[in-house]
Amino acid sequence: MAMKSAVKSQLTTRKAPLAMYFNDISPGLSESQLRFRVIHFWEAKNIANRTLIGIELLLIDEQGTVMQGFISSSRAPTYLPHLKAGATYTLQNFLAATSKEIYRVADQNLTISFSNGSILAPLDDIPVSVSFPTDRFRFHTHEDFQAHRGLRGDLYDVVGHLRLVNGQSLIDRPVLDEAEVISTRRILVHLQSKDEPVMKLYLWDQAAKDFYKKFTSSEDTPTVLLVTTVNPKVIAGNLALSSMASSRVFIDKDIQPTIDYFSWLGSNPEIAKRVNADEVTRSETMTIGQIYAYIKQENAKEASFDCIATIDDVKRDSAWYYIGCSGCQTKATRGPSSLMCAKCGKTNVSGVAKYLAKISVYDKNDQAVFVLLGDAGSELTGKNAAELVNNYFEANQDLGAGHQMPVPQALIDTIGQTHKFRVKVSKLNLTGKIQAITVTKIVSSEVLPPVPTPTEIPHDVEDEVALPSAIVIDGSGFKADDADGSTSSMDESRKAKRPKHGK
Repeated sequence: MAMKSAVKSQLTTRKAPLAMYFNDISPGLSESQLRFRVIHFWEAKNIANRTLIGIELLLIDEQGTVMQGFISSSRAPTYLPHLKAGATYTLQNFLAATSKEIYRVADQNLTISFSNGSILAPLDDIPVSVSFPTDRFRFHTHEDFQAHRGLRGDLYDVVGHLRLVNGQSLIDRPVLDEAEVISTRRILVHLQSKDEPVMKLYLWDQAAKDFYKKFTSSEDTPTVLLVTTVNPKVIAGNLALSSMASSRVFIDKDIQPTIDYFSWLGSNPEIAKRVNADEVTRSETMTIGQIYAYIKQENAKEASFDCIATIDDVKRDSAWYYIGCSGCQTKATRGPSSLMCAKCGKTNVSGVAKYLAKISVYDKNDQAVFVLLGDAGSELTGKNAAELVNNYFEANQDLGAGHQMPVPQALIDTIGQTHKFRVKVSKLNLTGKIQAITVTKIVSSEVLPPVPTPTEIPHDVEDEVALPSAIVIDGSGFKADDADGSTSSMDESRKAKRPKHGK
């Protein structure tokens, strides 16, 4: 209380300084007074050791100009208890420093840094002629994000309608598991902004918790999502947005931009139905090494990926087909006098040959064994397995019933071909029971891409993730006169070279 009284006395005995607008600030120390609203503030942490660097703030003045603020970790204990998002303040004595070049959240090139002698006081009695906007957004389109992906530059905002939430369609309300959100620290949504392409958006840590709370507590299934300051990244060669420590989450009718989008969506219901379902669920393109790295992750689940690889051999020491039930395609078993299907429960089924061929494939760095299953084999060879088997046995009628047809020339002719394979990581892969990966579709013929850079490898952890502390706000005016923190600026054979996966 004594400190507050002293500070108030100091403010009232001095000649009242003229308020300065953000646009008038010049680099260097200033004794001028600023008036602003705190839009948001969050912890900035060292990526390597997670120690606190300071508190970053997003501020807006009465002209609607937004600037970034910074309080060093040594000064944070003085000011943090008195900060409240949405509140208005005056700040006298500050340092205007050049903004950091990466992950900026405002257009201004300067950052307001609290310095020795900075005095922050609540602005309770706002003149009638003065008003402070509550927020200001910087929205980017899919094209903008695509152009700036992986550059670690300014962080922009995105708004759109939800297509998937953790892989679940909004036709039936998605179910989110709180324990899973806590353990994985993320939620993945597919977001579409009007009639633009669908984008993947990873919500991390606090953003994931905020989304979970809003989504699960909403009476109706939320359809509109706005996330601030997202980072456009390259994951497995594709654009993906990722939340940051500075990100805020809004849905449906939380704020004016989501209200406006919600209204637009209601007036354009055909937009929500127009999107190609294959585009929404499009698989990420990953290298062989990335797929096996995914399988090793503790929280990995069954998933489908696209993988560009070249066929260098067809396994000939095992059967390349199986006899399946003509109804459900499940492998049929031979009974005393007929074929049986355990799945259908029938004891007399018609059998049909289906592909189950193992092929050895490679990309720039790795080798693996893929299993061509069902129609994927026909898509690769252009030949139906049943047709190949029937023709073979018609030409070799003297062969016994237990004879297995050797690998056909149609499969051997695929050696040397490069394709984009749609592969499925199954429970058997995740439990380590098998390493061979099942191919469910031949997407297209391809050429091998360049070796991906480290920034293209998927990460489970965002570059800068910090959980803002729960803050109890109170306070009047106060001064830091003894803090001493720094400001933020914030050719052998290919087989010998490639790790092998699968058997």
